[in-house]
Amino acid sequence: MNMDKLMKQAQKMQAQMAIAQEELEKMTVEGASGGGVVKASVNGHGEVVSISISPEVVSADEVDMLEDLILSAIKDATAKSKEIAAKKMNSVTGGMGRIPGMM
Repeated sequence: MNMDKLMKQAQKMQAQMAIAQEELEKMTVEGASGGGVVKASVNGHGEVVSISISPEVVSADEVDMLEDLILSAIKDATAKSKEIAAKKMNSVTGGMGRIPGMM
């Protein structure tokens, strides 16, 4: 394979990765715990963007349980977001993993 062809392929891959990053920026994944009474939304970069708590679970003596539910929902949404991001990047790079200077 000549160098010119290799460079063109690298540029094409870089453009595809930029598109994938843009798509990830726009997506939102929701995680839930406690049968859906606590929900967390995370963007494609793993950043928590919202928390939703059903009023039925809020009482002064259940603060510890509520905190655990929130943490569980955040972990669920974050894991889903990272899985989607990894799959999206893998489809662009053809499974080559992380390419220095391109991510």
